[in-house]
Amino acid sequence: MSTETNEVVDPNEAPPATPHAADASVTLADVRHVAALANLQLTAEEEPRMQRDLNAILGHVAALAALDTTDVPPLAQVGQLLQRGPALAGSSLRPDQPKPSVDRAAVMHEAPDTDGRFFRVPKVIER
Repeated sequence: MSTETNEVVDPNEAPPATPHAADASVTLADVRHVAALANLQLTAEEEPRMQRDLNAILGHVAALAALDTTDVPPLAQVGQLLQRGPALAGSSLRPDQPKPSVDRAAVMHEAPDTDGRFFRVPKVIER
């Protein structure tokens, strides 16, 4: 297993394909590819830890995928469950209450840079 970090990873290039999706595991090449897509710079020590963590996450996803959900009805939102019974009692959920928003013109006036309708922000991602 190589932890060489001098390798240049093109974020537009797909990571190497794994032979069998069921046996798929995250390789160091996958870690580098995802890091490049996320504009992260991982150290040689961080790469294997990230690989281990991502493989653990995939293991949990595989365990969920193996569950038989044949008789489980689809659920659009978890909130639907909370609103059906005692789970809502004492929860931090509250009904939405519409309120007036801040004045758009005042906010735009205070912004350091606008084009009249939108905020302008400096570019933070360079590729």
